[in-house]
Amino acid sequence: MAEDLGTLPLGHALMLLHCGGIKGGLHSHNAPGSQRCLPVGKPGKFPVGTSGEYYRPYPRSYGLWDLTSGGKAGRDRVITCSTGLMDEVEWMHRHPKAEDLRIGLISWAGTYLTFEAYKNTVTANAKSLGRRQIWDLLVSNEHETQAVVKLKSLKGLYLLCEGDGSVCHGQPRTSHHGCFLLQFHRNGKWTLQCIISGRYLESDGTDVFCNSQVLSAYHMWTPRPALHVHVTLYSPIYRTYARADHTVGRIWVDAAVPCMEECGFLLHFQDGCYHLETSTHHFLSHVNRLVSQLSSQTAFHIQVRPRGLVALCDGEGGTLYPQGSHLLLGLGSRPMKGAEWFILQHFPTWVSLRSKARKFISVLYGAEVCATSACLTPMSLFQFECNSESPTLQLRSTNGCYLAQRPNRAVMADGHAVESDTFFRVHWNCGKIILQSSSGRFLSIAPNGLLIANATIPGPNEELAIRFANRPFLVLRGRYGYVGSTSERDLIQCNMDQPDCIQLLPCHQGIYHFQDQWDTTCQTPNPPGKTAAKNSTRTPRVKIQEKNTLHNFSYPV
Repeated sequence: MAEDLGTLPLGHALMLLHCGGIKGGLHSHNAPGSQRCLPVGKPGKFPVGTSGEYYRPYPRSYGLWDLTSGGKAGRDRVITCSTGLMDEVEWMHRHPKAEDLRIGLISWAGTYLTFEAYKNTVTANAKSLGRRQIWDLLVSNEHETQAVVKLKSLKGLYLLCEGDGSVCHGQPRTSHHGCFLLQFHRNGKWTLQCIISGRYLESDGTDVFCNSQVLSAYHMWTPRPALHVHVTLYSPIYRTYARADHTVGRIWVDAAVPCMEECGFLLHFQDGCYHLETSTHHFLSHVNRLVSQLSSQTAFHIQVRPRGLVALCDGEGGTLYPQGSHLLLGLGSRPMKGAEWFILQHFPTWVSLRSKARKFISVLYGAEVCATSACLTPMSLFQFECNSESPTLQLRSTNGCYLAQRPNRAVMADGHAVESDTFFRVHWNCGKIILQSSSGRFLSIAPNGLLIANATIPGPNEELAIRFANRPFLVLRGRYGYVGSTSERDLIQCNMDQPDCIQLLPCHQGIYHFQDQWDTTCQTPNPPGKTAAKNSTRTPRVKIQEKNTLHNFSYPV
């Protein structure tokens, strides 16, 4: 009977599922099928995962589970439903990018390890984290509390300890030259011991050297993740993402796909501690609840390990980790082995695309891509992957696969990241985009709603309206720092250590107004934890003085 589910009317099929009358029948492209019953929930709702929440199906044809009203995927897997067979899809977590693994090192004096552009010297006199304070941590061997590493700057040169105790910046002469024994301490500090001489890397607050073999407080360095502050927290133990639930003021670690704005967090660094801010500008506190104001009760210490692993602690023996059957993120002292570690990654951009007929581009029947849905569903969301070096992009569906042009010109959601057919050249046109496949043809909507690569000359039928799906605001970072403002000036600067949240006010298809936190023109309050400009009667001006500004920012806008 399960095999005939796709031939039943949607309402009848859902009724059978709700009554527990169908076992198995869940088709998966990524994992072997399993015989199980869907649990019975409230009338018209279906429980999925461990979050304790329910999905409500749309009554329309091609209706998928409604995530727009607050329902979220549990940790089990994402379950979708259409008029065809049901698909069980497991989102595959991607390894962090190189830029997500970079760090800054803070000395006991609060200054950063810095490579200087002249004479290849190394100092520790910078007060903020910039390009010259960012290092790639290259790990050759790791075991529990220590690892053998090299530190490589963005200039491509290495941190080197010489025989006379001096520290410079250059190319290693031997395989062991530039190698340090990195030791992780319980207080979150790091020490770096030269493999060749056995001396520790230290600083006097200005200069950096390797002279002493006796460990002291002057040898302690505090690691600071140098990735973009808008992040996701992924649990490798549970294979789920943290998400904020503002209806109850909690954070759960149960999201299977990080496509919702609730999965994005701002990791603020202030006075040596970190504050975890949600998309609605609330902060996680030590009592495991979201509060509106930043304070000492929202401050956490961070422990950093290579490969992007972090743990957040309160400094008094408590550590944040998922707890209970619903995976509540809270402080505790007895985490399951490894449960306290999260992988930090830059929060991915998700967008929705609409055709000229105002239908959403959606993935149906597992891999077909159509423009037939009038409602925004999870299968209408695509991860927008691009870089400033190329005019091409990739679109990743919530089924874990990429849109790709196939030999019959149809566009299917069954591609892999390394396939050339998954790259599309993007042409921007007044808030809309036109996508050109690797064959040179432009994507258009066929009369039956299918997305195909057929047009040789683009026109209105090839234009797609694009909207952010998981970003109520932008956090922009350029070459020299974040885009932000100060209370003393009414100019927005591009070299800030801490960013401003630029609110997105939709105007019309693909066009947004950018509103800064202290914009008095629109008469909106400042987000919690921010300070308005002193001269609030002046109309804010935006002056961004940076070459090739659009491509230097981290978000496609």
